[in-house]
Amino acid sequence: QVQLAESGGGLVRPGSALRLSCTASEQIFSFYWSWYRQAPGKQRELVARLGDTFTSTANYAHSVKDRFTISRDNSKNTLYLQMNNLKPEDTAVYLCNSYGGADRDYWGQGTQVTVSS
Repeated sequence: QVQLAESGGGLVRPGSALRLSCTASEQIFSFYWSWYRQAPGKQRELVARLGDTFTSTANYAHSVKDRFTISRDNSKNTLYLQMNNLKPEDTAVYLCNSYGGADRDYWGQGTQVTVSS
């Protein structure tokens, strides 16, 4: 079974930067690679998405556009999320997702990002 392992979260001050990583246990087919986040009392939110079939087009939530960058290293089966100028509103558990159809929908366990002064 495919497993996704996330790392890079932590406690930082506003204005700081973090880079999250998500590594798949094996090479997999995927329509999309995405980062989601979920804060206490809120619904899961799509943060950034990267096409992984025939394009590398990236899309971002309005709240993180121009601050976050999603990328991947295919040779390492790894997805990244570079987060700059972090704000307290970014505090959440960040989840990695690979979607290749209903039977190929994989999630990591999440990594905590806390932004506090």
